[in-house]
Amino acid sequence: MMMKRRTLVMETALAAVVAVLVNIFMVFITYFIARLEFLFENYSYFSNGLTLDKLGRWLWGGYLFDRSAIVYTNLLYILLMLFPLWLKEHKGYHLFCKWVFVVVNGLTFIINLGDSVYFPYTLRRTTTSVFSEFKNENNLGDVFWGELLGHWYLILLAVVVIWGLWKLYVMPRTVHTKYSTAVSRLKFGGIQLLMLLLLSPLCIGAARGGLDSSIRPITVNNANQYVIRPTECALVLNTPFSMIRTIGKNVFVVPSYFPTIEAAEKVFSPIKQLSPVHPFQKKNVVILIVESFGREYIGAFNHGLDNGQYKGYTPNVDKLIAKSMVFKYSFCNGRKSIDGMPSVLCGIPMFVEPFVLTSASMNNYTSIAGQLDKEGYQTSFFHGANRGSMGFMAFANKTGFKEYFGRQDYASDSRFGGEADFDGHWGIWDEPFLQYWCTKIGEMKQPFMTACFTVSSHTPYVVPQKYKNVYREEGLPIHKCIRYTDMAIGKFFERASKQPWYKNTIFVLTSDHTNISDHHEYQTDIGGFSSPVIIFDPSGEITPGMRNGIAQQIDIMPTLLDILGYDKPFLSFGCDLMKTPMEETYAVNYLNGIYQYCKYGYVLQFDGLHTRGIYSLDDRLMKVNLKGKVKEQEKMEKELKAIIQQYMYRMVNDKLMPESQKSQFNQ
Repeated sequence: MMMKRRTLVMETALAAVVAVLVNIFMVFITYFIARLEFLFENYSYFSNGLTLDKLGRWLWGGYLFDRSAIVYTNLLYILLMLFPLWLKEHKGYHLFCKWVFVVVNGLTFIINLGDSVYFPYTLRRTTTSVFSEFKNENNLGDVFWGELLGHWYLILLAVVVIWGLWKLYVMPRTVHTKYSTAVSRLKFGGIQLLMLLLLSPLCIGAARGGLDSSIRPITVNNANQYVIRPTECALVLNTPFSMIRTIGKNVFVVPSYFPTIEAAEKVFSPIKQLSPVHPFQKKNVVILIVESFGREYIGAFNHGLDNGQYKGYTPNVDKLIAKSMVFKYSFCNGRKSIDGMPSVLCGIPMFVEPFVLTSASMNNYTSIAGQLDKEGYQTSFFHGANRGSMGFMAFANKTGFKEYFGRQDYASDSRFGGEADFDGHWGIWDEPFLQYWCTKIGEMKQPFMTACFTVSSHTPYVVPQKYKNVYREEGLPIHKCIRYTDMAIGKFFERASKQPWYKNTIFVLTSDHTNISDHHEYQTDIGGFSSPVIIFDPSGEITPGMRNGIAQQIDIMPTLLDILGYDKPFLSFGCDLMKTPMEETYAVNYLNGIYQYCKYGYVLQFDGLHTRGIYSLDDRLMKVNLKGKVKEQEKMEKELKAIIQQYMYRMVNDKLMPESQKSQFNQ
């Protein structure tokens, strides 16, 4: 009998260890399933050049990040199962452990599935910044349910996998109290403590990415080790890891590429001092930031697409482009709406994380509105969503806009349709809101500077009921919304052209970021940042036409200030497109730990330490890596390093304004 008791107690102690290992192995399978689903859901983004060797590297890298996430998220479960205390050995306790296991791993599986749907909008895995990004939104529920219905098969997959976790869960055997003695219980505790001690270094190594003392804990940036293109990092990573590893992390770290910031400044300085060729002229400035309005959708930018048969979805914007200054290449500086605002209005790109979600957003900085406010301009910002949505109201106030108009302001204006024009999701439909904007502009005192951010070309991709038979489903679900918004833009310019302030106004049209795509040219690492930069001067002083150069969102402020004849210092990480030779214009952005720098006809990809690739801008599918074969590479690396060091230094040290202007803008 004594031998039987000892055997049963030892078997019980070891059974818990076996159950933990088998159940954790089952979690690895769920992560593998989630990664395959991520690949198939976004196959067009990864299919270019897909080989078994590349897929193998993705899966191996994915395994390393999965085991880290699995340890982090299942640490409580492992401790509960192996805690060396006999009192826990009964069915009720292990049923509780089973619930913990299924709930935690079911939730992580759902998070991975959800991020596969969100990926086309950001081209990266979601991090903890998402909570700050949407904290002011109260309409996410209906958007969520809309996406849920459109991806019903993911619901089915989640139900099947979570059911499998429950049904296949291995429950360890337990021993009745009558078979235990004080000695056997002590042995039981000793065995489980030993197992826990043996598993601990394995768990630590899995969480860190290895046990070697030379290995630093892996971060999202380590995914670049297993990919060729930065976009592919999303397939190697998993969302629980990306969220866990970005909790409380320092976003900005100043590198030491140059011995001093002054040395970096000799290569690149964001402090601009323009040399105007004429006195300051108080022309009005109107900036239209169109939600998700990527270059891909615009026919005038894509005459060679689809063997010359592509027409696009923007006949009205095409007409505007014909009489505007545009550029052969033009890019956004981030992949989110909250990235577009600082880029377009302040000349600040997104590096690492959205600027407005970091502590650096509390620094002293201003925008084109703040600059022109000091010159006597009336300034206003318009957004068809609720006041406070996306934090735009706070941002506008911080950067010098004196007035803000949102959904509530539109609804209270009896001249318009009120709440009847609410789209039921985000805000006021673009057509009536742009008419409202045009009306309010007419009530402003010249000179004025005003910006408007539209809302309709956004998920859940619907158009007003009266246009459902006009803008039908075609291609991607966003295409009908692009057609609707293009119509609204056309009507805005038609009405604006009849106003007395029209010919004394400089117009800029751009997008906040790009969106879902159905052409491989726009699914590459740099193609995913292709946004329009359209500068229109009705007076004809700016020569229209396509310039053979590069433009980006952060160029908008210095370019407009040069057009006006502004002669005071200001900060922008972009350049003046009017005076800078086209061969010297550039663009910079950040994707999954990789900085991309476009200049001299190439795009350089740099991971912070080394160049990962360099491609011709005319290589639209980014197939031929010219690393080490381009004479401009060394020069591009030096310039990009100077930009990064300047950016990080100024973020960390609150240097986002010329020293001479800080007191002026704090008044």
